[in-house]
Amino acid sequence: MPKHVIAWLPGDGVGVEVLEAVRYCLDALEFSAEYREGEIGWKYWCTEGNALPDRTLKLLKDTECALFGAITSKPKQEADAELDPDLRGKGFVYFSPIVRLRQELNLHTNMRPCKAYPGNPLNYKEGIDVVIFRENTEGLYSGVEFHPVPRNVFDALCTHPKAKRFEKFGLENLAISTRIMSRQGCASIVRQAFMFAKKHHRKSVTICDKPNVLRETGGLMIRTAREIHKKEFSDIPMWETNIDAQCMWLVKNPFDYDCIVAENMFGDILSDLSAQLVGGLGFASAGNIGDNYAVFEPTHGSAPKYTGMYKVNPIAAILATKLMLEWLGEMDKANRLEKAVAAIIKESKVRTYDMGGTNTTIEMAKAIAVQCKQ
Repeated sequence: MPKHVIAWLPGDGVGVEVLEAVRYCLDALEFSAEYREGEIGWKYWCTEGNALPDRTLKLLKDTECALFGAITSKPKQEADAELDPDLRGKGFVYFSPIVRLRQELNLHTNMRPCKAYPGNPLNYKEGIDVVIFRENTEGLYSGVEFHPVPRNVFDALCTHPKAKRFEKFGLENLAISTRIMSRQGCASIVRQAFMFAKKHHRKSVTICDKPNVLRETGGLMIRTAREIHKKEFSDIPMWETNIDAQCMWLVKNPFDYDCIVAENMFGDILSDLSAQLVGGLGFASAGNIGDNYAVFEPTHGSAPKYTGMYKVNPIAAILATKLMLEWLGEMDKANRLEKAVAAIIKESKVRTYDMGGTNTTIEMAKAIAVQCKQ
């Protein structure tokens, strides 16, 4: 009987291909699992008006965690245009299924390691090793948006003196996205970063926001971080940075940073920037981690123009699998997998197109799988 039960969510486009690649590595590691495939992605939005069908959410309840490939997301007008004509005008609104997964399952912590493996020709500098902790359920990605703006919403906003001036444009011409942050959400992501730093002997934790402009939400994040640092983790140095300066300093002095904490959108920006420092999105993995469940994914999109070509780099998905193995307590397999990835990168005989080579997604995966057995 399999030891683990894993939800298998390929999604769209190259998501299917990179998860196919992952199976070569899991099989080489003799990972004992039952994989239950769930339906998620653009196809289900177009045909059902729901990119994350209820049957998939139900499937997840009987699994330990999920491996996720990639999904296609498009702006509102394009999403509406591609919805089945029979479903239009019936109140269906597109919402990213991965964002919904994070919120439905309270996967509060998005952890994105960005590590420069020796020999990667795409490394900005050798030795970079930064971990981004991104709050995953709140912030500017909370999904609370309005267009056009309802009168009752605008009237409520006008209790703030700076809101009234927008009325002259007409409520039908206004769009509002809200940045909602809770003390509990801020405390959770900050605490997760400090706990990781303590466990893995990291040298510092940096809190990144913009409290001098986003005074209430950014201020809440910084104040909460200071309290937690003082009461629980005073032995670990804590730095505070603004998001704009942090982006510049990450490029200028990447070795100064170890663990960086940010709200949802700022964390998204920082993690993609950090990914580029270590080779790009082909090397960028993430764990969406909650109290009782987790979803692991490469952070690249579905890359429609490459679908069916088996061209994209599967290493991001394979490193996401490494994170999954760690979360499941399969430390030996996780270590073997990461060592195999590092060996293939350093050897430089197998390279996908982004690395300047001609090898396919599956050829890269098979090379790593062979290395897993050595």
